[in-house]
Amino acid sequence: MVSAVQQRMVSATSGRFFYGWVIVGVCALGLFTSGPGQSHTFSVFIEPISNDLGISKASIASAYAFATLFAALLLPYIGRVVDSKGPRWMLSLLVVLLGAACAFFGAAAGVLWLAIGFAMLRLFGQGSLMLGCANMVSQWFSARRGFAAGLMALGFGASMAIHPPLSNFLIDAVGWRMAWVCLGLLTWALMLPCLYFLAVNTPEEVGLRPDGEAPLEAGVEPQAVVGLNREQALQERAFYILAAVWFVVGGLVTVLHFFQVTILSGQGLSTELAASLFPVSALTLVIFMPLVGRLFDWIKTRYVIALALFVNALALIAITFATSYPMALLYAIVFGITNAFMLTMFGYLWPRYFGRPHLGSIQGIGQMIGVVGASLGPVPVGWAIDRLGSGSSVLQLLAILPLIMAVICVLFLRTPAGIEAPDGLE
Repeated sequence: MVSAVQQRMVSATSGRFFYGWVIVGVCALGLFTSGPGQSHTFSVFIEPISNDLGISKASIASAYAFATLFAALLLPYIGRVVDSKGPRWMLSLLVVLLGAACAFFGAAAGVLWLAIGFAMLRLFGQGSLMLGCANMVSQWFSARRGFAAGLMALGFGASMAIHPPLSNFLIDAVGWRMAWVCLGLLTWALMLPCLYFLAVNTPEEVGLRPDGEAPLEAGVEPQAVVGLNREQALQERAFYILAAVWFVVGGLVTVLHFFQVTILSGQGLSTELAASLFPVSALTLVIFMPLVGRLFDWIKTRYVIALALFVNALALIAITFATSYPMALLYAIVFGITNAFMLTMFGYLWPRYFGRPHLGSIQGIGQMIGVVGASLGPVPVGWAIDRLGSGSSVLQLLAILPLIMAVICVLFLRTPAGIEAPDGLE
């Protein structure tokens, strides 16, 4: 239901620009405020938590893995709630819970508490908050969905640029525990007012159409929105290929976010320098994001996905050679491009192949599979760092996985019957 406040905001933009771009801004801020549940923020906290609680990095990675796995199992339910209640209602609840989870995590006193905190942060932040934001943008755009998803993902780039150095500052100023309380309060302050005043679930709720197309004339019946339901999607080969892509990408990108500081400091670089590379990757993401979004709107989708997987493999290999600042800088740039592809795909792929009427339910299952990958990815690398002293050999082996998936996408990924592919993208 649209409130009078929201209706006035929509009316204020009428004739000036499409209100969908306001929705993109709100959802970009949503991706930014998911930062406390993202691996690039956890990366800064691994050392202080390990030292304070006397827990090994492998134990932290294992707690992270099992907690994230548990959180992933709830995402299909979250997707169904988004379909039934609308993304605005769900996002408001998630932001409140994410802020509370930050305070809970800051009070962790052992591995079990840490694991429960990880589960809450990953479920409310990295999983559900991102799902809700991607759902809302997908409802407002169709032909320009790739570009809109790319702009939304700039919020994640801002999080990469701001949350790690901000966390470092807070850890030095007030300790790692109070740092989490501060992050939770920041999440509430930034996101809750925007959701209340600006967010609208779909353009149809306020008499608009996706992409800013001309509203229907009075008395004209709107065209039915085409899309598969969850059961139909689960019968399509495309769903399982995309789920496998998301499993691989989710796991391998998480490895780099989670262990970037640990890996680079183990290769002779300072912790401060390793953390400072996150803003470099974020800047690269911002620069490349509009281009990546346009690629999804202009080029056959399976080819763009294959390119994204190739760049992911390149990032995994590049970090193993980052033993000097120039090489580390090169890695950070490649990693930024990887994130530009990943975040655009997150908001683009599911509505592209399955439509938007049941998007939450379908995306919830796909996101669950991706988060399962994210939960498992850090485990072998954490084991290698603790037992072998380096994760380089494991990272180089893992780089084979996205290359295999790239070939599978090019050969076998096609739009399901009943869904009309955008012109030139099949």
